[in-house]
Amino acid sequence: MRNLVLLGGGYGNMRILLRLLPNNLPEDMQITLVDRTPFHSLKTEFYALAAGTSTDKDMRVNFPQHERLKVVYGEIEGIDCEGKFVNLEGGEQIAYDELVIGLGCEDKYHGVPGAEEHTYSIQTIGKSRITFNAVCGLPSGSTVAIVGAGLSGIEMASELRESRSDLNIKLFDRGERILKDFPEKLSKYVKQWFDKHDVDVIAGSNITKVEPNKIYNHDEVIDVDAVVWTAGVQPVKIVRDMDVEKDKFGRPIVTQYFYTPADENVFVVGDCASSDLAPSAQLAEEQAEQIVKVLKMRWKGEALPEKMPDIKLKGFMGALGKKQGFVYLADTTVTGRIARLMKSGLLWMYKRQND
Repeated sequence: MRNLVLLGGGYGNMRILLRLLPNNLPEDMQITLVDRTPFHSLKTEFYALAAGTSTDKDMRVNFPQHERLKVVYGEIEGIDCEGKFVNLEGGEQIAYDELVIGLGCEDKYHGVPGAEEHTYSIQTIGKSRITFNAVCGLPSGSTVAIVGAGLSGIEMASELRESRSDLNIKLFDRGERILKDFPEKLSKYVKQWFDKHDVDVIAGSNITKVEPNKIYNHDEVIDVDAVVWTAGVQPVKIVRDMDVEKDKFGRPIVTQYFYTPADENVFVVGDCASSDLAPSAQLAEEQAEQIVKVLKMRWKGEALPEKMPDIKLKGFMGALGKKQGFVYLADTTVTGRIARLMKSGLLWMYKRQND
């Protein structure tokens, strides 16, 4: 029996499972999914877990069950592409015929002294639990700094404000305006929401050092009680350590078929795959659709297309608490209650489709 091994139960590999099971897997093929947790985690919603407005249970979707799907729980220690097996903590090895690496990303600290040691994260469900305990356990009047005003930082700041109206929240943004790469209407709406809800947005910031209860913005020292880091990501260390060609962000370079140039049996999907597009759940799912197409054609002995279709993302959605939000879709901006309902509806559909 041949073995298709999927590393990581994130958005990309969940889409692969959804497309291959139950009827699109060859009779001589099985799938082995390796993950550290016994469920798929809704990473795009970790900000709500960290802020205390959603529960741990809300973040989970069960992995599918099938007689030819084996789910292995454990920590991955390394990938041996030459021997074609994956090393797990404790000495277990899993051999593969084809491999899809979807291990996601972790925080990138950009060499800022003290950032890794003295900040909290929302990159994993486990780290989000720790952030919840630390931030939501602060006494009234405490100051929380959120570094990075991308989508994760915006949603974390707004959700924390909804959860804890008694905290002082400072959101540090490197740009001169929030979401500077998108329409000014969108930026103004988000900034006005923060102004109305007493979230201090510090534009043009440059965090140079983090110490216990202190953050340095340029040369200014700011007293804080907790810092949440949302200022960039990088592939997990296992992927960064792979002996393959990588881009300037440490992500393995892939062909248009999403396998590495040196090994057509090793695919990379999601946040750890090199791409001209920004990492997102939507991108991971679109990449997975193309990987499934390649796998099915290969299994049937068909020639791969000379040119794979370009991936075109539909837009993005963001929440400002549980009642307001913003959507950028097909060059159209939607804000307010309708946008929040759209995001909630998409999440409901995703959970219904995958669970």
